[in-house]
Amino acid sequence: MRSLQLQTALSEYVEAAAVQLHAEIANGGEVPFELEQQRARRGSRGPSLYCYRPLTAQFIEERASALERMPTYAEAARLLADFDGLDRYLVSRGLDGGGRPSTRTRVRAALGALLADVFDEQTDFELRSERLQAALARLEQAALSATSELTLVAVLHGLTITSPELALTRGLTIAQPHALDGLPIGAVAPADGDGGHLVVVLSTEWQDSRESVARGCEILKDLLRALRLFGDGRVTLGMLAWSRVGGGAWNPQPLGGGGRPHGMLVVTVEQEDELRAFCSLVSRRAPHSNELAWALRRFELGCERESPYEALTDHLLALRALLEPEGSASGMLCRRLAALCAMPEGRTELIERASQALALERSYIAGSSVEHAGAQALAADVADHLRALLRDVVCGHLSPDLVALADEILIEPEPAVALETEVAAIALEPAIADQLALAEEPAPDESSVEQMLGDLGQPEEILDVFI
Repeated sequence: MRSLQLQTALSEYVEAAAVQLHAEIANGGEVPFELEQQRARRGSRGPSLYCYRPLTAQFIEERASALERMPTYAEAARLLADFDGLDRYLVSRGLDGGGRPSTRTRVRAALGALLADVFDEQTDFELRSERLQAALARLEQAALSATSELTLVAVLHGLTITSPELALTRGLTIAQPHALDGLPIGAVAPADGDGGHLVVVLSTEWQDSRESVARGCEILKDLLRALRLFGDGRVTLGMLAWSRVGGGAWNPQPLGGGGRPHGMLVVTVEQEDELRAFCSLVSRRAPHSNELAWALRRFELGCERESPYEALTDHLLALRALLEPEGSASGMLCRRLAALCAMPEGRTELIERASQALALERSYIAGSSVEHAGAQALAADVADHLRALLRDVVCGHLSPDLVALADEILIEPEPAVALETEVAAIALEPAIADQLALAEEPAPDESSVEQMLGDLGQPEEILDVFI
């Protein structure tokens, strides 16, 4: 039920504030503006349009001290301090900055938010009854809505789905922007994209509203990690997300990171179950406090780099942590990488490629490298091998002790060497030609560890692990 006493006090305060703010404008005060990018119509890929948006809230905030001295302020503040929905109202208006501010600070922020809501994008501060009633209704609604009802929306670049929507799990969906209604404008037509993007929507509940947005942002980053391991590291999140508590307004939330997508990862209808199972697996098995976790973070940092040459250093650091813990003086990085990621006949070539990548890193650090397609391909190869190792360890296809696994493979004799040893031994025995003939039969092909333990491109294997 509404408190008529609170409604009356707030209405009187807003009416007095309207007179005060209108007088400021009449005396030469000016509401500042910002230039805002918009699209001509929803879903349009045409040129961006721009408009001027009044910064009404900023104008009000700059005059907060004068508004607090008005006679109606004290009663409105006193009643609002006892309002059950005060904290929920602040969250719904995007004013929950964490910590535990004093009651006076929270009340001051709530009254400022109420004025900004009533006079949103106005420059004359003429009080309109319908806007006042709507703003008061939104404040009262905060007492009825659960603080834990959170919706978080972010933009995904570098990913395409063939379905309008792809539900990964309960409350987490990737969708085409045109498939959902009620999205924030920034998610429909982001300023940092050309319109060829997707949105990811998280809807969930937590008991602590102060942690819900931060936790939601972490879930989005976990999803991004899974997508990068699933594909080829091209996917990125936008710099901003938008949160809404209950039925409140959309509020921007910084995500950090970002980077530019490279190419496009396509997920077809046939791959959707595979992606669901993979994301679930990564969310449950991703490490948090060991060498693998550090390498995984380095991999993600490399994915966010603008330059593939800068990403190369991140990815080589991750490989060193996984494959060369004794230090670069051992010279084992290239050989262990080749043992795990190449068939026997291709190991020499991969050792040479890895050595070239190390040389490219040194030249880039020294400032003597020359950017060309071959160097970019070399950096991409390193990223691919790192992703394959991380993916197989996280999914359980490989043991986390990659050093022991690689060294075990390296001490196994090459088929040709084994044959020469056998020939030398049996040459001392004159009557075993049939054994020699048997020894000369071609040995079965050996596969790399990654190939022996399964290809993540096969949905049924991932689903078996998931089940």
